[in-house]
Amino acid sequence: MNTIEESVPARRRRQHSAEFKAKAVQDCMHPGVSIAAVALHHRVNANLLRRWVAEHQALDAAGEARALMTVPQAEFIPLQIGDPTPTPAIPDIQIEVRRGAATINIRWPGSAAAECGEWLQGWLR
Repeated sequence: MNTIEESVPARRRRQHSAEFKAKAVQDCMHPGVSIAAVALHHRVNANLLRRWVAEHQALDAAGEARALMTVPQAEFIPLQIGDPTPTPAIPDIQIEVRRGAATINIRWPGSAAAECGEWLQGWLR
């Protein structure tokens, strides 16, 4: 049995340098430029060039996202232990209550405002 073998040369894909790809993609970035026209100029398939452009844009977007996610280095903020300035005194509570002809003036310490409120509620009932 005789067989005839044809040797078909294997198709090799062209490999483009990073500089070539960058130049082709950069040529596509100008406003109003057709990717197909740039592909013809550089003698590459338009779909291949579109993929290179998409990859370039994805890398740019990822770089921008990384830049946004970076946290600035924390600055040292000195804290003082204890309060160097005394808290201003809470003024006294002054209440004037009138019932009929009678008037009562009440002066209560401001630091005990909650107790004053409870006393006043009970008294006004």
